[in-house]
Order: sequence, then structure tokens, then C-alpha cells
Amino acid sequence: MLNLSCEDKRFVEEVWQKIKAKLEVTTVKSRDKIPYTTHDGVHDNQADLEKGFIYLWTNGFWAGLNWLMYNETKNENFMLTAKSSEKHLDRIFQNVFRMDHDVGFLWHLSAGASYRLTGDETSLQRELLASMILSSRYNPDGNFIRVWDKKGADGWTIIDCLMNLNLLYFASEKWGDNRFKSIAMRYADMAMRDHIREDGSVIHVVEHALDKPDTVVGYPQGQGYSPDSAWSRGQAWAVYGFILSYIHTGKEEYLQTALKTAGYFISEVKKTNYLPVVDFKAPKEPVYYDSTAGAIAACGLIEIAKITGKSKYLEEALNLLKAIDKNFASYSLDEDALLLMGSESYRKGIHVPIIYGDFFFVEAILKLKGSKFLIW
Repeated sequence: MLNLSCEDKRFVEEVWQKIKAKLEVTTVKSRDKIPYTTHDGVHDNQADLEKGFIYLWTNGFWAGLNWLMYNETKNENFMLTAKSSEKHLDRIFQNVFRMDHDVGFLWHLSAGASYRLTGDETSLQRELLASMILSSRYNPDGNFIRVWDKKGADGWTIIDCLMNLNLLYFASEKWGDNRFKSIAMRYADMAMRDHIREDGSVIHVVEHALDKPDTVVGYPQGQGYSPDSAWSRGQAWAVYGFILSYIHTGKEEYLQTALKTAGYFISEVKKTNYLPVVDFKAPKEPVYYDSTAGAIAACGLIEIAKITGKSKYLEEALNLLKAIDKNFASYSLDEDALLLMGSESYRKGIHVPIIYGDFFFVEAILKLKGSKFLIW
């Protein structure tokens, strides 16, 4: 149980009412789209097969956001939009060459949520097919999941994939088959060993030997400032990803790693008034923010607070969300996005709305409202 003060409860309820009023309109307006960002305040549309936009890794978040809203409000408009988005994603199954480790982001938040909330057997088929695709990417010789198929990335692992492991945990539970869970835990174990530095900061990309188990051969450039820096969204993936792996497995080391990475994240965002910069180890100028990192980390911190019973994690999550609400949120109906000032990476897509920022901000607020639905 989360013990919020009266003041914090008012904050959560006020933000929730503004979110609800805005998304009740936006879900209808953007029903036939799969948004990634906005242009002049209007959602773009990634549901385009010919241009290849449909394959974007973020395309499950719009459905996931609408399932979160449906679960809380029971407004069927949210369900209709989520189902429309899920059907668009079917086209990805037609091209095996365009699928990678992000099948978790794509289908666990869309089809997986659909099945768990409505019992839709077609959605279950999609979810389980995606789990088989992800498990097939496991390299037993190197003992890791291959994230991408692009040339030269055969041995790459990235911290983001921690979030996709939830698809495998679900598959093991549904089928009663521990093979999927075993692959997921091998990846989480690898990430603890190879992606987390002694100070708790995160290495975004690690290259492993293809035929030598547990052997690191390099650190390619990721989305942060440099291979030896600390990309804030990667840090947030670790905070949330490890606590989710702990929730699904009960392995104590995952909890301890979540605490370690959370400690680093908190110590850094305190320096910038809880507004995460894109990279914690980048030069002080220019200053680039990433609202999405704060929203993701807040979700992880709330789950840590639930599990440990330590109020400091709840307080820090609230600090992040209050800073986001004050500085980065837009509740105007003239802007389809909920969160502004997201950044794709240190060198690309700086200070733009990004759909997963909206998703994690809403998820965090709903956790604080008392929602028991863990979409992961």
C-alpha cells in the first residue's frame, strides 16, 4: 500500500482529472492512428506499411495507453482505440525481417493487455506468437538475446530489452513452461553483470562474443553522449526493468540492482530539480532534457516503494511527477500529446513529444491512484 499525504492525493487527483479530460477527446480524434509524436499539435500516424512506419518499436504504446485508461474508466472509447491499434500491428507479422527484440513493446502492451483485460483469445494468439519470436532470438552459444538484425550488431545487447522480458515471463506463466522465463532471467542476469557499473550508472549498449558465453568484446555508441556516459532513459529502463523482473521472479539480486540504479538516478536528477537531462555524464552545455526518462523512472520507483515499504522512493517518484507536471505536461486540447520535451537520444529528436512519455506518465499517476493493473 502507498501512503500518500492529503496534499499528494490532491495532486494526483487533479492531474488525473486533467489527463482524463484530455484523453477522452484525443482517443476518439486519433482512433485510426498509431501516434509517435505531434506536428503542430496534431498526432502523426505510424500505421503506414508502405513507408515502413508500422515497424517502429514504439507502436504498442498508444494501445497500451488506451488500455490503461479503459481499465480505470471503463469508457469503451478507449477500448475501441486500443483494438484498432492492435489490428494495425498485425501487418508486422507479414515481414519476419522487420521484427526484433521490441516485439515485447509492440504486443505485450497491446495484445497482452487486451487479453488480460477482456479475455480476447485472438489477442492471446498474438501475444504468444510474439513471445515465440522473442525467445527465438536467444543465442545459446553467447548466452544473450540478440536485439537487432542489422549488420554488425550480431552480438549487441541493450538495457532497453529488460522491458521486453515481461512478454517472456507472461508466456511461461500462461503455458506453464519455464523455458521462456529462463531466457528472460539469463538476459536480466547478463544485464546486471555487463550493463551496470559499480556506481550504479548504466551502459546502454554492450557487444558480446557470438560463440563464447558471457564474454564482452566492446561497448558500441548508444543513444547517450558516449559509450562511457550515462543515458538517462537507459538508467530509467534499468530502474523499472529490474524491479519488474523481481516482481515476476522474486530473485533478490534484481531488487538490489533496481535499488542501485534507482540510487544513481535519484542522485543525478536532484542536481537539476528533478528534470532529467538526456545524459547524466554529458557536458554541462548544451542542456537537453528528456521528460520520458522521468516518467519511466517514476513508475519503477513507485513499484520499489510498494515492495520495500520505504517512503523515500515514493517521495522521489512524486518529486519527478510534480516536476513533469509543472514543466513538461500539456493539458490543452490544442496539443494532442500529453508530455512535451521528450528526447529520442543525445543527438537526435531533441525536445519533442514522444508517445511513451504519455504512456508512462499516465501509468505512474494511475499507480498512485491505486490501480492494481500492472500492464507489464
